[in-house]
Amino acid sequence: MTNLLAARTQMALSLGFHIIFAEIGIAMPVLMLLAEWRWRRSGGLDDEYLQLAKRWAKGSAILFAVGAVSGTVLSFELGLLWPGFMQFAGPIVGMPFSLEGFAFFTEAIFLGVYLYAWGRISARAHLAAGVIVAVSGAASAVFVVMVNAWMNSPTGLLMSGGRITHIDPIAGMLNPSTLQQALHMLLASYAATGLAVAGIHAAMLLRRRDAVFHRHALGLALLVGAPAAVLQPLSGDLSARTVAMWQPVKLAALEGQFDTEQGAPLRIGGWPDVAARQTKYALEIPHGLSLLAFHDWNAEVRGLTAFDPSDWPPVAPVHVGFQIMVALGTLMALVSLWAAWVALRGRRFAEHTALLRALAIVTPFGFVATEAGWTVTEVGRQPWVVQGILRTSDAVTPMPGLVVPMIVFALLYVGLSAIVVATIAGLVRETR
Repeated sequence: MTNLLAARTQMALSLGFHIIFAEIGIAMPVLMLLAEWRWRRSGGLDDEYLQLAKRWAKGSAILFAVGAVSGTVLSFELGLLWPGFMQFAGPIVGMPFSLEGFAFFTEAIFLGVYLYAWGRISARAHLAAGVIVAVSGAASAVFVVMVNAWMNSPTGLLMSGGRITHIDPIAGMLNPSTLQQALHMLLASYAATGLAVAGIHAAMLLRRRDAVFHRHALGLALLVGAPAAVLQPLSGDLSARTVAMWQPVKLAALEGQFDTEQGAPLRIGGWPDVAARQTKYALEIPHGLSLLAFHDWNAEVRGLTAFDPSDWPPVAPVHVGFQIMVALGTLMALVSLWAAWVALRGRRFAEHTALLRALAIVTPFGFVATEAGWTVTEVGRQPWVVQGILRTSDAVTPMPGLVVPMIVFALLYVGLSAIVVATIAGLVRETR
């Protein structure tokens, strides 16, 4: 295994592990806050909501701790594995990373207040602590996404001789990809976590329809997850147009578009054959890609052959990852619309067996879609670590022997995953 491949694999493992806990850390505080709010609205009479708030707060704390560990690992890996990137981009990415640190510590402090101040501070102050946890968790994600967005559409810098001579960190943070990536990430977090929690409690209701605890939990989880899942395709449309403008070669790869074409079709499924320069077995919707990417029925879409092959990302992983993300996201949105229809008809979710089964099935879909989406984002930018400016091969460390730490960290993540699954399973079993 080459040094570059080992470094990329280790970073992929770390990011793939951390992103799940980051998503849950964004959405779970909203769930615990809603549960406490509903309990206080009941005048303290509905203890099921109180149990939910405390149970979800415990889960948030566990997952926050694991996320902090994996996030710390990532911060070290950036410096150790990618010194060329940090030397080049440090003046730009330093500010959002610092702001993320402030948001992280704010979240940690007020999560502690929320967990240990039940009955010790006023109801209003306790709810305020929960609000701060939820807001700072979302802010932390936005600041990190600003860095990744800048890597996709670098702005706020002037260069001479391959070096940055002038920086505008605010312009770098507010680059053209920031809005769409931040919105897409936040919606993904609420949709994935909300529907995963809903799916767990739906499975419990399939066993015991009279469990009030699980009925309450399902309703609150859908209140968070369903709207986000329905809105996610709209943010995807915004993302497609940004990618079309700033990363046309990525757009060509994720759609399997080899030839430049006016009125390019939208492909569903298929397998890109790089040697034959065509995507086989795909269902093509005429003019669909031009319409989605440019809002123009006959807009020209540049294909992969319009670019130097040395600038192509790995086409098959990007295309397949994109198809998986879209397919799972679409299914989540449809199930969410189904749940909304049932609610509008005044029926209880627990009485609708087919919906409960569908929710149980889509439980992992949001997290799988997230992994696929980040594959599209990161692999689709290759061979660049900063689009059009710094190649990944120029940013990697020259230090040999990266296979050993890669294996060690993989084992660390497997161990942490086992601990988390066992702990969360214990919390769920307590509510049967």
